[in-house]
This record gives sequence, C-alpha cells and structure tokens, in this order.
Amino acid sequence: MRNTILGLGFLLLLSPAVGLAQSQWTESGKLAFDVTKADIDTILKKMPPQGATDQLLRIVDMGKYNLAVGVVYRGPTTDKPGDPTTGTYHDQVAEIYIVLSGSGILTTGGSKDKKPRPEYLLPTGPGGSGTVGPGAYSRKVQTGDIVLIPPGVLHAWSKITDHVTYLSMRPDPERALPGGYVNPLLMGNPPAPAP
Repeated sequence: MRNTILGLGFLLLLSPAVGLAQSQWTESGKLAFDVTKADIDTILKKMPPQGATDQLLRIVDMGKYNLAVGVVYRGPTTDKPGDPTTGTYHDQVAEIYIVLSGSGILTTGGSKDKKPRPEYLLPTGPGGSGTVGPGAYSRKVQTGDIVLIPPGVLHAWSKITDHVTYLSMRPDPERALPGGYVNPLLMGNPPAPAP
C-alpha cells in the first residue's frame, strides 16, 4: 500500500500545476477527476478470467498533456523454457504500472524485430510488438510494485502462474489518446460528494 501511495505521489509530481487553469478541471467546475475503487471493480467484473484484457477507465485533459488511466488483468501465461518472449511498445505514450494483485515476470527493453501495428489502439495509441532480445531486463513484479516504462520501450509479461492485475497510468504529452474519453461502463456513475 505504501508503494501505491508513493507512486500516486510521483504521478502528482508529473502533473504541472500550470495545466490546472487550462484543463477540463476548470470547465467542469471540479478540481480533480476521480477513479474510484467501485469504478475499477466494475471494469474488472467484466473481464474474462483467462488471457489479457486492457480496459481504459478514462482519459483526462491535464492541460499540457492527456493522462489515461486503465486497469489491466492478465491470466496465467503458457510460456515454456526456451520460448521467445514477445511484447508490445507504444511510440508516444509512457506507462506507469501500479500492481494491485498477483505477480509475474516483466521484461523490458532489448527489443528485436519490432513490428509497427497498422491499426491505432485506443488504450495505448500508436505502437507495435516485438520479440525480447539482447539487453533486456527481467524482474519479478508483484502486489505493491510500481514500474515506469518510457515510450518506445518493449515490455513483455511471462511466468504469470495465477494472474496479475495492475493500474496503468499513461502520460500522453503528444495527445495521441483522445482527452475526455470515459469507459461506457462508467457513464452516469459519478462518485458521491462527501457529507
């Protein structure tokens, strides 16, 4: 929990205060946008128990950049020793993972055979896939960990024995992702104001 709080504090440092006056915050009359535990749970309940699912919760115009918040669920992997590890990269969008539950091996960098994706994906913008090669770094990632992945860096999961669920914060200085997006499952469910 402490790592999660530290990670969220780091995100605040990424958010320039100057953007507050020029963003949706002022237009909406709010000083912040909320992503509640109930929002995350609503999305997680709709995800399949196997495979990998990446669902955006919302994309917020932060003034000088957009910030996407998503939740990702990955079920058990079927990788075997000697299998090539493949992953993905995003040309313009960084990612910050905050692991909520589970564990697995996350490998970053060392990409070879990068293949651009011909279609644009809403959660991550332009990018592609590739195979992990020399220079990659693998580490066990588990509940409470935070990982920061710059744009263009290949990242791949393996050795997930049960699952891994994480929040994915995506700073988007080039605005590749559309500000103002809200997951349709969350429409009309604003958090209740404090008494």
